[in-house]
Amino acid sequence: MATKKASTTKKKAPAKKTTTTKVVSTAATKTTVKTVPAPAKKQTLGQHIESSLLSGSLWRALGAEFLGTFLLAAVVIAGQGQPIFVLFGLVGIVLLVGAISGAHVNPAITIGAWATRRIGWLRAIGYIFVQFLGAAVAYFVLSAFLGGATQPTAEQQAYGQTAASLFKAVDIATLTGKEWYVFFAEVLGTAILGFGVAAATRAKDNLSAAFSVGLGIFIALMIGVTITGYVSATSIINPAVALSLQAYVGGVWAFLVYGLGAIIGGVIGFLVHDLLRGKNRVA
Repeated sequence: MATKKASTTKKKAPAKKTTTTKVVSTAATKTTVKTVPAPAKKQTLGQHIESSLLSGSLWRALGAEFLGTFLLAAVVIAGQGQPIFVLFGLVGIVLLVGAISGAHVNPAITIGAWATRRIGWLRAIGYIFVQFLGAAVAYFVLSAFLGGATQPTAEQQAYGQTAASLFKAVDIATLTGKEWYVFFAEVLGTAILGFGVAAATRAKDNLSAAFSVGLGIFIALMIGVTITGYVSATSIINPAVALSLQAYVGGVWAFLVYGLGAIIGGVIGFLVHDLLRGKNRVA
């Protein structure tokens, strides 16, 4: 019997196709367009003055300085220059006009602020003008008020009552050889006040600033009154208020003491404060 050999045939599985995909990454390019403003055209002197004079904030500040100095001069005259009256008077003035003008109410403080670049020269000139104007108006208003007061009778005068008169500074011309005492008192007192005002500009609220300035002038006047008391003179530490107290009738020494001395002290106070703080506050 013939045997038929069986043959087995294996079928191979079809080969898998390999697909190669090329991934092309395209980096996105971001283009930033920056607009650079053209440099501002520098104002001429005339344009600077014109723009400043047209600014409502400047006129409001000038009005505030006039009112503040008027009130301060009136407080000093009515309170006979007593430091405690000036303290609370100045605190009220700073609260009243401090947010509008900074409540300098003192040419020495204004010049100190200008010297340390806190205010511009045009504003400084305006402040000084209205400060002297406010002090002069205070003098004339109080003079007119006292002029209408009833004069004491002969009987009242016999009991020692005198006619009402405005408080005024001692004539410095009578202090022959002792003018330097008053000059030193004015420089030292205004330096203390200038330091206090410079520190008040960093106060966080108006009340703190007001008491910083008020206590500054209180300490300054206490020291000034003590020094000038030895020579029977008057400590004012404010060139504008000195006008109200008729202090400039003493000739050249009066201007040197109550004008130049106070200005030097004010600048020193601001400079010392900025030196201790390490940098100026530019406004």
